[in-house]
Amino acid sequence: MFWKNTPLSIAVVTIAMAASQAHAALEDRGGGMIYDTVNNVTWLADMNSAKTNGVDSDGLMSWTAAKAWAENLSYGGFDDWRLPTLNPFDTSCSSSFTEGDTVFYDGFGCTGGELSHLFVADLGNKAGESVFNQTGDTAQQKANLSLFKNIQVNEYWSGTPFAIQGAWFFATNSGLQGDTLNDAEMFAVAVRSGDVAAVPEPQTLAMMLVGMGLLAAAMRRRQA
Repeated sequence: MFWKNTPLSIAVVTIAMAASQAHAALEDRGGGMIYDTVNNVTWLADMNSAKTNGVDSDGLMSWTAAKAWAENLSYGGFDDWRLPTLNPFDTSCSSSFTEGDTVFYDGFGCTGGELSHLFVADLGNKAGESVFNQTGDTAQQKANLSLFKNIQVNEYWSGTPFAIQGAWFFATNSGLQGDTLNDAEMFAVAVRSGDVAAVPEPQTLAMMLVGMGLLAAAMRRRQA
């Protein structure tokens, strides 16, 4: 088949492979936004934006206030921001508890929610340690941490409710996923579903141009 044997097919495959290899889990999109290629969400790089922008004096808010702040946020041309998720049924967590007939998972090592995956998998937040303790972290986790600013060594709200008057949180001072009453005051970071990139990254664009050059050369040879 023509597709299998032309330089165009080789170029397309090469571009696709190289582009996928060039992508890390977190990518700086500029303008204070970080894209997570694994969970397909975009984070605010400022992890205490509510204080930075004068919405709250210190950034500590009840769950209701934090949820309202995120959902009313307009940033980077987008107005679909929200609080990130945690997964109450995440079996990667270190412990569990039972309410009625339902088993919930909490503790350390959780990676099944957007918020826990960010801190544990991407930023290296280990059990009983602050997210800023980078002992044993990979080079990628250290680089990921540098993408964010104003990270609070404290608890962060998720957008996942628990029971009637509670919600799930993640503690960056210990790597803990847990639940508490929603009138407690915690910090908040905003996230939105999807990517915010409008144009290809420089590396990807360069590879595309190379592929187009190969295609043009192949077509000239076939016409000769």
